[in-house]
Amino acid sequence: GGLILFAIFSLVMDVFKIGYYSSFYSCLSAIKIIYPIVQAIFVIVQTYFLWVSAKDCIHVHLNVTRCGLMLTLTTNLAVWMSAVTDESVHKAHSKLKKNMTEEIFRWLLKVGMRSSSVEECNCNSQICQIFKNGYFWLYPFNIEYSLFASAMVYVMWKNVGRFIDHQSHHIQRLKFRLFRRTFFVGIMLGLIILVSGLGVLILYEVQVNSSTESSKKSQALTMYYIFNIVCLSLMSLVCIGGSVIYRFDKRDMDRHKNPTRTLDVALLMGAALGQYAISYYSIVAIVASTPRDSISALNLTYALLMIAQHTFQNVFIIEGLHRQPP
Repeated sequence: GGLILFAIFSLVMDVFKIGYYSSFYSCLSAIKIIYPIVQAIFVIVQTYFLWVSAKDCIHVHLNVTRCGLMLTLTTNLAVWMSAVTDESVHKAHSKLKKNMTEEIFRWLLKVGMRSSSVEECNCNSQICQIFKNGYFWLYPFNIEYSLFASAMVYVMWKNVGRFIDHQSHHIQRLKFRLFRRTFFVGIMLGLIILVSGLGVLILYEVQVNSSTESSKKSQALTMYYIFNIVCLSLMSLVCIGGSVIYRFDKRDMDRHKNPTRTLDVALLMGAALGQYAISYYSIVAIVASTPRDSISALNLTYALLMIAQHTFQNVFIIEGLHRQPP
């Protein structure tokens, strides 16, 4: 369900990109228009494939299947990197254009881009601006789709050739019984945090990008950091609570060598290194900067909590991976 939701928004983004590039196709190469078309086809085919085959444990043509799944996974990661790069370049151009005159901005574009006429590539019509702003705001959904699909393909790759003992492990169906199951409370709290986070993010973007008053920008930053500090504190407490519960669990730890689990742990720690680096550089920048105001204090707290939350979360997940089945 989550994959289909992100896939729909990714398809809408591709439609907006096709409309935007078609507005001045005479000045662009054909690959600019072909790429979103091919990407839309890839999203449709991959979503259908995952919807139909996500639960399969394949036992024929194992090497070919593993090769195909790994090729699909790397393709998703390449699309993810491309989307992140495009979004960063678009945001950098927007900031540059806002802080410089039109003549200097066009001169920089001529230096950095090909020597054809830049005026022909300008997006002057209203419909072109709608397409441009639309696909820019839909980039996060495409990024999440690529990561979501990569995770599902990785799980399928791990399940190739896997045998399941149906006699020892019985499939348990989850039944939604209001206020009788603790997972219902978790789902409701998660949805509240998700909706609140989207609301805070929208308010933050509107206040920072549209307002010219420094006081309103400071209020938006304060709201943003306080919300994230509260969320990170709750997540850290939950992860610590989960690790404490593991101590009272009577199940034994699985100490046997497991290449798949080792790879899971390595990927988990490798993915956390990026956030550790961002938090570290943020702390260095805050400590070295002057003057130090309330925003700097909130930013410092946010960076420290980000490191703590990722550490506690990784410990909780790694301990869970080493648990014997019930």
